[in-house]
Amino acid sequence: MRKLRVLVCLPTRDNDFQLEQAWSVEQVAQTLNIELTLLYADNDSITQSSLILKAVQASADSRPDAVVFEPVGGDALPRVAQIAQDSGIGWAVLNRAPRYVPEFRIRSRVPVFSISSDHLEIGRIQGRQFAALLPAGGAVLYLEGPSNSSSAKLRTTGMLETKPSNIRVSFLRGQWTQESGERAVQSWLKLATSRGARINLVGAQDDSMAIGARKAFEAVLDYKLRAARLTIPFTGCDGVAKTGQAWVRKGLLAATVHIPPLAGEALEIMARAIQSGIQPPKHSTTVSVSIPPLNRLQPVALLNGSREFSQK
Repeated sequence: MRKLRVLVCLPTRDNDFQLEQAWSVEQVAQTLNIELTLLYADNDSITQSSLILKAVQASADSRPDAVVFEPVGGDALPRVAQIAQDSGIGWAVLNRAPRYVPEFRIRSRVPVFSISSDHLEIGRIQGRQFAALLPAGGAVLYLEGPSNSSSAKLRTTGMLETKPSNIRVSFLRGQWTQESGERAVQSWLKLATSRGARINLVGAQDDSMAIGARKAFEAVLDYKLRAARLTIPFTGCDGVAKTGQAWVRKGLLAATVHIPPLAGEALEIMARAIQSGIQPPKHSTTVSVSIPPLNRLQPVALLNGSREFSQK
């Protein structure tokens, strides 16, 4: 009996969470004796579409039995999904709940499902972290993910839902990478409007962008601006053990949100469903938690006075 062949396509290798996803899927593939093809889309939806389309349109003896992927764009490749379905290829979408999934499942001979982090709750946790760190209120410089990312939009919605009204938020845009976080803050620092801004906390929708933001402040030549690395708490999301959680232990981040990787779990669900012939649940979500726990976060005022940072 031949091995199950599965193609996994992730958005990028320049992100700690995606590397954790890759590790998780490799471990499951090894355990379940799955022939795994792991590809990265370089954060380009056209590249991702082309990579997956090429695979599903290959000859029957070489195309995958299933595709597991996290979309770069917002539409989750419905046309490619249809081609995969017509070819009898299983289809699993990470971090989205595409509208086409329920329709495909009605007539599909193969597993079709989605699995996601609860991004709204992730944002809510961040808002609660801001409240715990800034009990007297203040200003947050907040780095969002890409504008076409539903994950980023939901995290922002959740954060705004739980952060107190006495916390003001200014928004910057990143691309889920350290470089983009650093570049976004560098650009912000050049703005005339940033010179009189008061920032009490820097938050980001992933740990890589948070560390990139920190690097941007560390590179400022002016001593008072550079002191931000010591006086302003930085927070992120993902909480990967070797990066986000380690950065919290080292004091580089005040907090993160641990988000379990999805790819390995999706591969395991796919393999079981193919073997049993039973459709898995159409959509499931993982549970995220604050690191440190919310009740262990120390308010900024208790750590180092006001900890207010101004570029004046």
